[in-house]
Amino acid sequence: MSSWISDTVYGITTPGRLVKELRARHALSQRELAYRVGTSQSAIARIERGDEDVTWTRLRSILSAMGEEPVLGRRRLASRYDLDDLVRERAMPPAERLAAGLDLNRFASEVALAGARARSRAGS
Repeated sequence: MSSWISDTVYGITTPGRLVKELRARHALSQRELAYRVGTSQSAIARIERGDEDVTWTRLRSILSAMGEEPVLGRRRLASRYDLDDLVRERAMPPAERLAAGLDLNRFASEVALAGARARSRAGS
């Protein structure tokens, strides 16, 4: 299993997480990386936390300073949703989609409440 942290749904690594992982792999401090890139340590920290959006040009510059080259590609997302269900839902009129979404929200709330009650009873 990869040590990269990724989005829980699509398995996509964020630019900040990529920078942090590569910086650690290259045994660089934020300050050392910032010096190589020509920016501040606080800018690297903001990028790693995801508090600052990173352009492709900036990401390329940061990775290049670590001897890495970003590669932009595409692949079909491994989705947890069934494609037929998505097509069927998109064909529904908006009012029907809204009603289905509200039903799902109600169901999720009921499950969350039931879980909270069970945890509460278990802790008593």
